[in-house]
Amino acid sequence: MGSLHKTTFVLLMFCLAALGSADYLKYKDPKQPLGVRIKDLLGRMTLAEKIGQMTQIERENATAEAMSKYFIGSVLSGGGSVPSPQASAAAWQSMVNEMQKGALSTRLGIPMIYGIDAVHGHNNVYKATIFPHNVGLGATRDPMLIKRIGEATALEVRATGIPYAFAPCIAVCRDPRWGRCYESYSEDPKVVQSMTTLISGLQGDVPAGSEGRPYVGGSKKVAACAKHYVGDGGTFMGINENNTVIDAHGLMTIHMPAYYNSIIRGVSTVMTSYSSWNGKKMHANHFLVTDFLKNKLKFRGFVISDWQGIDRITSPPGVNYSYSVEAGVGAGIDMIMVPYAYTEFIDDLTYQVKNNIIPMSRIDDAVYRILRVKFTMGLFESPYADPSLVGELGKQEHRDLAREAVRKSLVLLKNGKSASSPLLPLPKKAGKILVAGSHADDLGLQCGGWTITWQGQTGNDKTAGTTILSAIKSTV
Repeated sequence: MGSLHKTTFVLLMFCLAALGSADYLKYKDPKQPLGVRIKDLLGRMTLAEKIGQMTQIERENATAEAMSKYFIGSVLSGGGSVPSPQASAAAWQSMVNEMQKGALSTRLGIPMIYGIDAVHGHNNVYKATIFPHNVGLGATRDPMLIKRIGEATALEVRATGIPYAFAPCIAVCRDPRWGRCYESYSEDPKVVQSMTTLISGLQGDVPAGSEGRPYVGGSKKVAACAKHYVGDGGTFMGINENNTVIDAHGLMTIHMPAYYNSIIRGVSTVMTSYSSWNGKKMHANHFLVTDFLKNKLKFRGFVISDWQGIDRITSPPGVNYSYSVEAGVGAGIDMIMVPYAYTEFIDDLTYQVKNNIIPMSRIDDAVYRILRVKFTMGLFESPYADPSLVGELGKQEHRDLAREAVRKSLVLLKNGKSASSPLLPLPKKAGKILVAGSHADDLGLQCGGWTITWQGQTGNDKTAGTTILSAIKSTV
């Protein structure tokens, strides 16, 4: 071979090798160990790409253009935020896929993760199965039933193309005046701990030896979220988002225990609470978020803020937004729910990192955790919705399970004037049965809050279901 040919051959081989290395990216190889993939991707990211991963925006702002321009890492539906009224599972899938296309069109092609409040079934979605609220499920004292509800909910959430549910709420409601008491399994922390089986239902069972690490068992499971960290159910006089006044021993023995169980079960994310602990806002509490949750409890998933949670660090909310960004991210929150004013968040955080107000190590910790969850759940390999799952939404087996949960959650306080002459069960041949109360023939009131909309609605036309009156009529 002549020297010219040899040079050409060597150059050709070099070009082929260069092409090969350009195509092969370690982070895109599922055979590589998790840590190798995360570090490889993190090492390639610019500051803008990192901050994009930390940003979660509302569905209505999540155009494909916004997703790619700002490298957005996550999207959510707020309560009642839907693609269209009575949207089908296929319509949901189509919407989520369009956003995902925007995310995957970026230089590094990092998939976005879409989150939704599926807190008693996939409750924002028309014709989804609605399960009893946590206050009812706690009364069942049946952790395996709650796990099965988690499994069914995961399938219905995935039916709409969504891989992440903001559930369970593991608040320990200590004052029934709290308007969100119905979202709490019990005032007894031991009962709440036992109900963390919902996480194993949503995410799948953690493999032996991997306890305590974020885990999602494939494309029919969803990432879960233990919320609201911590003390949301213990506020003064039950005032929502208020101050939980309690000593460290009380916090650790009443409000914290269910978080230990959640972490052991491999919960992927933890959401911070709007409330304060002894006057210190949880969204700005470095001790509880970083020193305790991340460092002491070794939580390895990501910490997410609540809806505009960093805005509410100040009173009134948003009055000193740059401080809110510094305090929230500085406390250890990894993903920030900034539904609307996300460009302001991105600009402020970028400025603070460039001016050494927030160290790059804090940003890298946040992004490492977010990528860990995305890689673990297989989002890089399967970023799009699975059209074969649309039939899981509101499926009969799930409705049967909801019926079982209702039956097991009913609490009979008194049966007749004395135990010797019980009133129930009523004879089917009874001449007349009085069914009383405003909730007796109103599906919306029967389902409660977080049903189709954030606070729920009245009426029988909002979703599919059976009212108490119509059920009794059909039975007798």
